[in-house]
Parts: sequence; C-alpha cells; structure tokens
Amino acid sequence: MKSVANNTRTSGFTTPFAPQEADIYKCVQCGFCLNACPTYLETGLEAESPRGRLTLMKAVNEGRLELTDDVARHWDLCLQCRACEVACPSGVPYGRAMMSVRAEMAQRVKRPFRVRMARRIGLRRILARPKLMRGVGRVVRRYQRSPFRNFVRQRLLRRAPSYMGASERALPLIADNFFIADGSVTYPNGEVQGKVNLLAGCVMTIMDPDTMRAAVRVLAHNGYEVRVPTGQGCCGSLNLHAGERVTAREMVATNVGALLAGEPDVVVTVSAGCGSTMKEYEELVPDVPGAEELAHKTMDIHELLASGNVKPPSVPMPMQVTYQDPCHLLSTQRISDAPRRLLDMVGGLERIDLPEPNICCGSAGTYSLSQREMAERIGDRKAQNIASTGAKVVATANPGCASQITSSLARNGYEAQVRYVIDILDDAYRRGNDYAQTVYTGAGAIANDLDAAATGTPGATANP
Repeated sequence: MKSVANNTRTSGFTTPFAPQEADIYKCVQCGFCLNACPTYLETGLEAESPRGRLTLMKAVNEGRLELTDDVARHWDLCLQCRACEVACPSGVPYGRAMMSVRAEMAQRVKRPFRVRMARRIGLRRILARPKLMRGVGRVVRRYQRSPFRNFVRQRLLRRAPSYMGASERALPLIADNFFIADGSVTYPNGEVQGKVNLLAGCVMTIMDPDTMRAAVRVLAHNGYEVRVPTGQGCCGSLNLHAGERVTAREMVATNVGALLAGEPDVVVTVSAGCGSTMKEYEELVPDVPGAEELAHKTMDIHELLASGNVKPPSVPMPMQVTYQDPCHLLSTQRISDAPRRLLDMVGGLERIDLPEPNICCGSAGTYSLSQREMAERIGDRKAQNIASTGAKVVATANPGCASQITSSLARNGYEAQVRYVIDILDDAYRRGNDYAQTVYTGAGAIANDLDAAATGTPGATANP
C-alpha cells in the first residue's frame, strides 16, 4: 500500500460517490464486528474486517493512503452481508459506506479486461433488459441440456484458464417455463386483506419461476389481490453492490413507474436481496422521483404474510428442516421470526436450528464469481453447519443463497434439498387441497397453475 505524505488535508476520494465522513468516522474501533465478519473469521486479518476496511476508508479520505489496487482488494473481499451492523453498538452504517466506496472504485479502479466486459455485458446490458435476459436464459438452458456441454467441459475448459471453468460450473440451472411480468391479476376468494404489486425481478424469473408462481398462490390464498405489473425489471441490487450507479438509477426509475401503478397497498418482494435494496432506495438513489415512496411500500413476502391473518395448512407434512437466514433478510431487513413462523405453521414439520445463523453462505450476489476462493471457503463452513443438523431440507429465501448452498453441499458430499420457505408452504397447501377456486385475469400460464393447485385438475379454467 502506498502512503502519501502531505501537510494539507486533501481527500483521496475524488468522485461524488465518496462515503460520507459521518458514516466512516462513527466507528469507535471496539471490535464487536470481528466475530460477525465471515472474511475476518476465515483469514484473521484486520484488513479483512469491517473495522479494518473503515480504517482504510479513513486513511484514503485523509490523503494518507492512495486508492491503489491493494486497497481496493480489501474492499472487494467484503461480502456486504452487513452482519457487522447488527453487532455494532455504535450504529455504523457500514453497508452504505461500502456501497459508496464500490461506486468510487467503479469510476477509478481499472479492472482486468474480462471483468470490465462482464460488467458491461452482464450488469449494464443483460440485467437492464428483461427480454434480453430471457433470451440469454433460453440459450443457456439449451446449452445446459445438450451433449455439447460435456464436450465443452471435457475438451475445451480443461485447456482454458481456471476462471472460465469455474464460471461455467457456477452457471445457475435455468428453468423451463419463465415467470413473466405480464400484467396478470389474481383475486382471492373471500375478504381482501390488501392489494399488492409483485416484483418479478430478474434472476428468479428464469431460475425459480415455480417459486414465483407459488408466491402468487400463497398470497392469493391468504387474502391478497396480486398484480404482476408489466414494464418492470431488475431492482438494481447487483448493480448497486457493484458500484454501477448509473445503470441502477435507470432500473429504479423503470420500477418506480411500474410497481407503483394502480396505487398498491404494498409492493412485495420474494427475493431477500431485492427487498433489502428496494427498502433503501430513499438513501441509495434519492434523486429518482418516486424512489422514496417505493421504498416505504416495499415488504418482504414473509414479513407481509406473518403480519396478517395467514392460514395454516390443513394437513401435516412431516419433514426435518433447517432454516438458513439470508443476510439481506436477517442483517439488512432485520427479519428473522417471520420465515420461521411460516415454517412452524406446517404441521409435522420439525425445524432444527442452524449453527452460526448470522454467518453468510458466501453467495453475496456476484461475489461467488468474482471472489471464488473465499466464497467456497465460506460456503464450506455453511455446508458443514447444515450437515451438523442432520436435516435433509434446507429452507431459505434468496436465489443466490439457494444456488450457493446447493453447490456447497454437493462439494462437501452432503445430500440435502434446498428449498424456499414459500415453496414449502405452497406444498403444504397443495397437500391439503387447501386452495380455493381463484378468480384470475391475465395471461394463461399462472391461471392454469393456480387452478391446478386449487382443484387438482391440470389446466382447469377459473370461474370469474
């Protein structure tokens, strides 16, 4: 690290995205954050702790240290899981400071060519265009199901740089039937608890479309009128965590118009990562009109269900489940009880507590790609904790967590099924044939799925 000797105080942060001094100087160096930080627990290095990273921010801000690649490397290794914020007695807004630093780095730190291209294509192009993302998803799906994949793995990737093979193995499994924000509306049978607009998002629409359909069913069954507005897209979470503020602002502006249409009571998110970012739009993108209103209306699906008159499934579903807290649900949104309450409503379900529930699984958005070695070390720790419970089902509430844990369990040789809490609740309702006939208007895919769940007859037609 290169120190800078000067007599006048000139900040080393030079962009409008620089972290606020009030944020970084709030740290009193007490060290309570150390045992909450996954990278510190793995390395034991002060520079890989929240306290150490804030110290680096102070040094750069005071002009005592240049923003070099070495300094950036310590900030890059942060998962932004924000477990440190829960442990911090001084209330340091570490997540906000780190997002600001990442935005500064995006402007000033020159990345390798492959990283620059991945950002340009992935974050600025594909994520920002839902139709393009579905098109890429179809190509990846076809590749994953073709014999050509074996040829690529056995012949080409063995001769290629290691990061290419790791990236190919990390490709999420693309589903067959995508979930599309088509303007559909699902009405509950009986009293309406509220009118909600559902964020379809990006990753879950092509990785976990059945979970999104399950979310519609579960919400409607529990008295919510569910709309999936057209014109929406990615929430911008991955971009904001990577420091790509310009594209993120465009995404937020798009979603403000789409998700506030029709004046919903609540905007519901199924992915923990999406919900945590959307609830902070007010401070992350304050210059986007409507961002504050959208932030205040956003609720996580478990949070919403647990706050209302949620219906228990009518028949038991015996199984042993351990619940994995997504960081952006537990540490950012501070939601812990709601998912557990929903699981405990399922008769016969035995919930086994997971050791170190506040420690990240190592997914952290694109972290498992950009910091593969550390992501695997942290993922192995999570897999070993899961194995210690003996549970054969792992419940979670975030697509990155689901993918990372599935990979970590396989790497550690432990067989367990990774599922969303909403999927388990949906299965319990299906098992008891609890779904009442649901009135539906819109495209046909969800209608058929809803009616099949409600009546047990595939493709049944709803009676408006």
